[in-house]
Parts: sequence; C-alpha cells; structure tokens
Amino acid sequence: MLNNQEDFVEVGSDSLDVGSRIIRLRKQFGFSQRALAQQAGVTNGSISMIEQNRVSPSVASLRKILNVFGMSLGEFFAGDFPDTPRVFYRAHEMTRIAEDRVVLRQVGDDVSNRQLQVLHETYAPGGDTGSEMLTHAGEESGVIVRGEIEITVGDRCEVLQAGDAYYFNSRIPHRFRNRGNEVCEIVSVCTPPTF
Repeated sequence: MLNNQEDFVEVGSDSLDVGSRIIRLRKQFGFSQRALAQQAGVTNGSISMIEQNRVSPSVASLRKILNVFGMSLGEFFAGDFPDTPRVFYRAHEMTRIAEDRVVLRQVGDDVSNRQLQVLHETYAPGGDTGSEMLTHAGEESGVIVRGEIEITVGDRCEVLQAGDAYYFNSRIPHRFRNRGNEVCEIVSVCTPPTF
C-alpha cells in the first residue's frame, strides 16, 4: 500500500525507466529497499513499486529519494550517471603533488566534485611550505604519523610530534616546516579541496 496515492501515478509504456535507475543507485550506495525507504521517508512498498516501474513517483517524492544519494533531478535524468564511485586507492594510484622537499599524495585524482581533500604529506628534513604564509577558504586538520613538524597558524607556532594533531580555519595564515633531522609524515584533510 502506498502512503500518499497522489504522490504516485500509474506508469505508461512510453515512460522513462525510473525503476532501474533507482535500483542502480540503491545498489551503488549499498542500501536495501527498506533502508532507502526509511532514509527517504516513504514506504518500502513505494520503493518496490517504483523499482518495478509499476508506479511513477511525483517530483516531490523523487526528490526525497534522490536526496538520500545527494543527487539532483537534473543529474538523475541527464543521460547516464557515473558508475559506482571509486572507494579504494592503492599507494601507487594516489596523485602526487611535489615541491622541493615536500611531497603531497592526494587520495583520488579529481577532487573538483568532492567536499574534502585527503592528503598523505611527507616533509624531508628542511621541507617547508614556503616563507610566504598560506591562506585559503575552508578548514584543515591532520595527524602527525611520523617525525615532527613546526606549524605556524596566525601568531601561534608549535612543534608537533607523532600522534599529535591540528585543526584550524585555513583563512588564518599558516605554514608547515620540518626543522628536524628525520622525515615527517602527516595524514591531513582539507575542506573544500584546495589543489
């Protein structure tokens, strides 16, 4: 039984195959019909009937379902949407961004459509982000995995060691320097992506 009869209409033979597109998205995101229904605020029976193309959801109902996937109506109906998003990256597959004695390895090659950027940073002894302080919109956070690093944020400066962490507003001028004698490794996150 559907919850709101006016939210669904019988499907004609010339209708777009909304059902199989919903199935594909649901499986990409690892949802059962029941879990998708719960997240979208519709009944499990509604999802089942939509997926079988027995009914077509109203725009409002389809929006509720697509909101679960972070997808707009335009993206849903525009051609073919992307295959299953990539989840795992091997060390050799990470995008390498290098400058002198600083190497940044980014998770994923295209971060233009992402909310955050994850980096594996390596600072050789003497490695430095530069004498000019960095600033950009967003926030940064990280954990020192090995070695030590001097981090300056605004008028504050600290030397952090393995196990220590930082979190700051990236609009505040900042700088990273390895003044030690061993390599420093950091795993960091920046939102929104800056490279």
